[in-house]
Amino acid sequence: MRPFTLNYAVPRGVQPTVTPYRFDASRQLNVLPDGRPAVSDRALLLAAGTTTSTAGSQTHFDD
Repeated sequence: MRPFTLNYAVPRGVQPTVTPYRFDASRQLNVLPDGRPAVSDRALLLAAGTTTSTAGSQTHFDD
């Protein structure tokens, strides 16, 4: 049986994603292109919701 909503749902193509920050291994945090910590950019946090990276999961069990 097919759910009713799937009769009307239109799949959207995968949107390309550009991450406006990168992980700085020496500082152990995500930084913006200008060197500021990514968490200091309020507009980025509102748009992305988080700046979590997976880099810490290799060294910390609670990430």
